[in-house]
Amino acid sequence: MSAATSLPGRVWQQGRYETLTMLRNGEQLLLMIVLPLIALIGLTVTPFLDGLGPNRVDVAAPGILALCTMSTGFTGQGIATGFDRRYGVLRFLSTTPLGRAGLIAGKTVAVLAVLAVQVVVIGGVAALLGWRPDLPGAILGLVLLGVGAAVFTALGLLVAGTARPEATLAVTNLVWILFGVFGGITMPSSKLPSQIAGIVGFLPSGARGDASRAAFLHGTIDLPAVVVLLVWGVAGGFAAVRWFKWN
Repeated sequence: MSAATSLPGRVWQQGRYETLTMLRNGEQLLLMIVLPLIALIGLTVTPFLDGLGPNRVDVAAPGILALCTMSTGFTGQGIATGFDRRYGVLRFLSTTPLGRAGLIAGKTVAVLAVLAVQVVVIGGVAALLGWRPDLPGAILGLVLLGVGAAVFTALGLLVAGTARPEATLAVTNLVWILFGVFGGITMPSSKLPSQIAGIVGFLPSGARGDASRAAFLHGTIDLPAVVVLLVWGVAGGFAAVRWFKWN
């Protein structure tokens, strides 16, 4: 069997197709690149993050990169999968040699590929603004970005596989806004209103933001945040497998 017809080859082709589809979609690019860039610049030129690190961009960049995992894995894949499900694309592809496992693997490849583009673009702009993370912290942070992408993809597939596409569109966008502003992913809990500061660490967004800042800023692992993130990922993945509807 040639590489082109092997399962890895089919997964790669599916992942490539989904990556290009996401990058060619103007609304997706707005969500995945433009809005995070605006947030990065906004947090760097305003005093909201003062006192949390050597300079503003050192605190802003890890949070914005963490936000990218939610943009791509949760909102982007959630919406795309929801409408693929409506139009019968998922049901058709699940009966081809690609299979259901191959389809999920292809979506994972797409999420990681788009995340790599986000890291290059967002990280490049952050570097122009003065961001200089240490190499060990950067490596650890990138690994945790991959973990976060997997967690949010599982949660996105859960929503897409159980709700109507219109509901998926509304829920994923609303959650992205709420988590992005009040969920501890871009703004540490110490900068949030006291009424919600105590709970954001238990949200996947708060855990993702805390883990990213600890890695990129200090080169350390925020173990409680990583544990919370993994619990959400396992729970979301189990629920998606259990209740995902292919048609």
